[in-house]
Formats: sequence, structure tokens, C-alpha cells
Amino acid sequence: MKYTNRLFAATILATLMLQPSAQAQSQLVIGYSMAKTGPFVSLANGNEIAADMAVDEINAKGGINGKKLKLVKFDTGGNPKDAVIAIRRFAQDDKALAVIGPFSSSECKVAFPAGEPDGIVQMSMASSAPGLTAGFSYAFRNTVDEGKVIEDVMETLAAKKFPTQTASIAYATDDAVSKSVGTAVLPAVFKKFNATVKQTVDFQFKAFDLSPQVSQLVQAKPDLIGVGAPPESAIKLATELHRQGYKGRMIAGTTIADPDLPKRMAPAGENMTIGTTYFKNLNPRTKAFAAEFEKRAKAAGLSRSESNQFDAATYDIVLMYAEAMTKTRTTGDAASLAKERTAIRDYLASLKNLKGLEGDISFDKDRESLKPVYVIEAKSGAWTLLDTRNPK
Repeated sequence: MKYTNRLFAATILATLMLQPSAQAQSQLVIGYSMAKTGPFVSLANGNEIAADMAVDEINAKGGINGKKLKLVKFDTGGNPKDAVIAIRRFAQDDKALAVIGPFSSSECKVAFPAGEPDGIVQMSMASSAPGLTAGFSYAFRNTVDEGKVIEDVMETLAAKKFPTQTASIAYATDDAVSKSVGTAVLPAVFKKFNATVKQTVDFQFKAFDLSPQVSQLVQAKPDLIGVGAPPESAIKLATELHRQGYKGRMIAGTTIADPDLPKRMAPAGENMTIGTTYFKNLNPRTKAFAAEFEKRAKAAGLSRSESNQFDAATYDIVLMYAEAMTKTRTTGDAASLAKERTAIRDYLASLKNLKGLEGDISFDKDRESLKPVYVIEAKSGAWTLLDTRNPK
């Protein structure tokens, strides 16, 4: 009798020990490095909804290779140190096949190298400082370099005969991508388009009073003011420029591609022109995505219910991972993890014209996405489409 009981107990223990492995192999795990809190919250707090939408749609159709997708999530708060913790947890503890994120350029600078030893793909949906993937094998970005985006803005303005002869620059010093835009990207772009830079000012993005910097900008009377800043700083800058009577045009890249920005700046942001990789009113697919996103965002009680380009980029990252896993017949089995992670990387590196929400998506030799840029202009408290620029 004692022998029977011991045998029964041993059988139960063996079954319990096997269950986690069986569960892990029944799902395909993707890590998700979020920035739900911290300095990028207004841009990033809805990205989770977009990721969940894509996973729900894929799983509703039967998943991938007979298995369901599962997201494991970590909120970094936009903190680079936490981005490193996240990638190590996903790669080593969660046995994820790939990672969505991290969000910012500052995070990518440390998370990309941290993920290389584990051979796991990370794909950022927002970081746009130049050259972040250079030298890495598993680092991807579903975003467009700020220099390319702002060049598209300048090409559109030139084609439409708007004044672009003189320019000034205003940028936040305490955000990596904003500083890069202000010190490297905008000077190079203005030089390329023969716009004379008359003034450059900098500020901290949490600064309350920008009147001294704006006074210098207004006195220079430039046709354009190139902005490198997060949305909140851009609003303060636009408001003060309006108060001091500036009559030119502000331009920027994706750092301020917030769908609510024209409304929040109005009337100060009138005619502001930026580049983005998503425009919600572009076609029936984007309109359907925007409607479902809005419904879910309101149900979740988010302060922002309009979808933005980072939401769309997050959604498309899930689609790309699903495509790669399908084509490489990913199993998620622990014994094949390293091999399958590398197969996903290799498939993505050769990806051409995936039909994403943002448009056709491919990757260049540096594993940075090639996709359309939509040049949009603030008019009467809303973004309007000025031009569509396809990858060269």
C-alpha cells in the first residue's frame, strides 16, 4: 500500500513538473518592452492596445503553425536601465522568440547590445536617432530615421513652393533623440536644402518658461523653425512662439507625431508640418484600425483614444513576427530556441513589401524599415495630409 502511494505521488509530481514545459511549447512567446509610464507616456501609452489587437486577430484565425501567440510584458518607464532588465528577462527567463521594443532611442542604445549575446531580435517601434542598429545582428527598427523623415518634409515644402530659405533650430537637451535632431539632423537637412540657419536655441524639456529662447527665435525671423522635442515641450514652444507673434512655420519629424497635438496647440500650432509613418484616414484598413483602437482605448480609460504612428508600428511589428514565424515554421520548443530566434532574424532581414497597416514595409541592409512617410500639416486643430513620400 505504501509503495502504491509513493508511486502515485511520484506520478503526480512528474506530471506537475512536465506541465510548464508543455504549456510553454503550446504557445509562441513574444516579449514586449513597453513605455507605459515615464517621459514618453503620451506617445507610448496606447502601444499595448495595438499589440494586443494584432495578437487577438492572429489567434482568432488559429494562431501560427497551430499555436497561439502570447505576449509577456515589462514596463520600462522609458528608463534605459530597465530596458536592459527587460531584454534579459525576456531572453533568459521567458524564453521569448523575439521582442517588441524598446520604445526610445536612449533605451535602444543599451538594450540592443544587451540582447546580442542571447541572439534574440528586438524591434523598436519609435526610436529614430540615426544609426542605432549599426554593428548589431539582431537589432531592427520599424521606424524611419529622423533625417529621412525631415528630408521628406523639406522636399514637400519645396515642391509646394512654401518659403524655406531661412531656418532656426530649437531642441530639448535632455532627451537623446531630441538632442540628436537638434544638433545633427536638422543642421544637416537644412544645409542639404540650402536653408540658412540663423539661430539655434536649446532648453530642457521640463522647462516651464521658454520666453528667452523664443525671443531669440522671433528676432531672427526665420521662414522655418526646426523642432527636436517631445510633444509636451513642442506645445510649450508653439504657445510661446504664438504669444510673441512668430509668423513662420514649425517643422519636425516623428518625435511629436501625436494625433492630439494640433488640438492641444491650437491656435499656436497652425501650419506646423511633420513627417509620420501612419495616417489614420488613409484608407479603409487604417480607418477600421483607428475605430477599434479608439473603442479599446476608451474602455481602458486611457487619456488618449486616437491611434498614432507608434501604435501602428507596434501592430505591424506583431504582423512581421507572425509572418516570420509562419514562414520559418517556428515551434517554440526549448531545444530549438536559439535556432528559431536566428531564423526569425534572417527572414526579417530579407523581408520585402509586407502589407502592413502603415504601408508596404521592407528592411534595408542595416535592418531599418523602408516604408512611406506621410507629410502632415496642422490645420484648424487637426492633422491634414499634405503629401505621401515613398521610400527611395
